[in-house]
Amino acid sequence: MKCDICPRNCGAERDKGNFGICGVGDKFKVSRAALHFWEEPCISGDTGSGTIFFSGCNLKCIFCQNNDISHEKFGKEITDDRLFEIMFELKEKGAANINLVTPTHFAERLIPVISRAKKEGLNIPILYNSGGYEKVETLKKLEGLIDIYMPDFKYWSKALAKEYSAAADYPDIAKSAIAEMVRQQPEVVFSSDGMMQKGVLIRHMMMPGNLSDSKKVMKYLYETYGDSVYFSIMSQYTPTKAVLNHPLLSRRVAEEEYDALIDFCCDMGMENAFTQEGEAADESFIPPFTLEGV
Repeated sequence: MKCDICPRNCGAERDKGNFGICGVGDKFKVSRAALHFWEEPCISGDTGSGTIFFSGCNLKCIFCQNNDISHEKFGKEITDDRLFEIMFELKEKGAANINLVTPTHFAERLIPVISRAKKEGLNIPILYNSGGYEKVETLKKLEGLIDIYMPDFKYWSKALAKEYSAAADYPDIAKSAIAEMVRQQPEVVFSSDGMMQKGVLIRHMMMPGNLSDSKKVMKYLYETYGDSVYFSIMSQYTPTKAVLNHPLLSRRVAEEEYDALIDFCCDMGMENAFTQEGEAADESFIPPFTLEGV
């Protein structure tokens, strides 16, 4: 079957072992399944988010912080039954939610696994944590299964999207994808202890030298969704070996750049937002990919 799960529409016959743009076949490939304590406070809480990191990615971000699994595709192929077991193992460890990280290229295969897990007693939120490069038709198939959507909105500029992620159509795709996510989960719901149970949390990781682009992203998001969603404005960008010679990406985000973006968002009236203070570019944001829990 030719794959058309994501906006790439690359047509790879992944069920026959052919790899598409994402770099993996149609069987689940996972690099880590463990509690993660460095997500937003309402996602990790005190007990940790039950993160399942999938290998491969449909975006080709030249600066990717998780290069080992996105570009190098490190991981282990597992069965649907094993993924089901992992979800319950994470729940038993106290996970606040099941956090599916970079799941786009496995979206349709996830449907029966999540459905079965919910029917058999998985009563913590299922979180879809993606780069925002999603096909609306695929997202619609997930309706009723995903409790929390946590997409990125990376760029406003098509030129930046093309240069940094090999996806010039990213801005338009992300707009449509996030609109569908909000349609499915139009209201943010928290538990009594402040943990998100339902809703949409949109992330934007600021890139060095691109304050103007970041302002356009946040202006669009706030004017479109206001307080019906939450935002996470991130300063944690860390240069990888692949971009050490890049004219902009070879450095971290300057404190003045980030402060200017936060001031801009505050001036718009944005209140439902998480920010990162101090030295956020820390190794703890990038967990070790050692097949833990797989």
